[in-house]
Amino acid sequence: MQYWLDLFTGTTWDEFRNAGAEVSGFRNRMRRTVAKVQRGDVLLCYMTGVMRWVGALKVLGPSDDTRDIWTVADFPERLAVEPLVMLDAENGVPMSHLEGKVEFYQSADDRPGYKGFVRRSPNPFKRSGDGELVMHLLRKAHVSPVSRPVDPIKLARKPLLKAETRRGKKTVHTLVSVPEGDEDRNETATASEEVVAARATAHTEIQHRLLRLGAEMGMEVWVARNDRSKVCNGDTLGNLSGMVEELPTQFNEATNRTIELIDVLWLKGNSIVAAFEVECTTAVYSGLLRMSDLLSLQPNLNISLYIVAPGDRKAKVEQEILRPTFMLRQRPLADICGFLAIDELADKIDGAAKLGLISSLKPDFLEQMAEYFVDHE
Repeated sequence: MQYWLDLFTGTTWDEFRNAGAEVSGFRNRMRRTVAKVQRGDVLLCYMTGVMRWVGALKVLGPSDDTRDIWTVADFPERLAVEPLVMLDAENGVPMSHLEGKVEFYQSADDRPGYKGFVRRSPNPFKRSGDGELVMHLLRKAHVSPVSRPVDPIKLARKPLLKAETRRGKKTVHTLVSVPEGDEDRNETATASEEVVAARATAHTEIQHRLLRLGAEMGMEVWVARNDRSKVCNGDTLGNLSGMVEELPTQFNEATNRTIELIDVLWLKGNSIVAAFEVECTTAVYSGLLRMSDLLSLQPNLNISLYIVAPGDRKAKVEQEILRPTFMLRQRPLADICGFLAIDELADKIDGAAKLGLISSLKPDFLEQMAEYFVDHE
């Protein structure tokens, strides 16, 4: 008997259960691997995003079920299964409980990919003992459930989203991936607890400054959906003055899912005036990727984009923004996205506040401060 990894999102897990929990499906490219799964093998179900083990399914054999079970994809390579354990995400077994106990997760250095083990499914466990441990923890969680809150945004994530773009006169429909909020970056995982805490505090503080500045300049503001509960100087970010509850509605779902994770937005009516990614806690490229994704989804969008980071990370920002993936665009990201040093920005805001000039500032004052890493000559 072999243990196999079976990947789900919160959405596909719910759809699997709502369809009777009788069929597990996989992508067409996994056909040869699916053919190796034998009757009596066990699929151990891992929910991405929330990083919980949520079920165990006994394989009964190939399935000829062709129902439209999942909304995001067909998953045509199907196996008939019998549930052994099924848990809600809140009661699932956190991946963190396996650290140091399984081959694919020996230490924090193995996050977030866990040595590539959670990149595809079905994927066989290299050591049967690892599968047995997960099975034991799932049965224990079933008998004695423990409720642990999960992020509803991560729970509702979809692996792919529908989007469309224009190529000449032709509208092209495609599927795109939209990365979630930053988590388990190796840079953060290997730092000391004190360093991680200091970076997180600095990140929240600059978000707080930008949100208050935007509101005092007469604009509406938005903070990344997964940061709305954070607190700075006694203020909950999601409750600050000028905060909107919903984003402009003219964009498609993929665009909105990208925009809602940007650290700070300044808004005027139904338009986005400026977008800010604050890079204190994560690798610089994460914010640049989100900006690039936004411009790929909406190539005609005309807004100001900024990476806000400590001054000593300027060289790192320059190195990343000049990568081919960002430069070989129709509109190079370095032409559009400016760098703002946190200390200089803070000094500018504090100086304007002391002189009572905040309300008279215009958003374009940041363009005069920002540094753009392109030699236009």
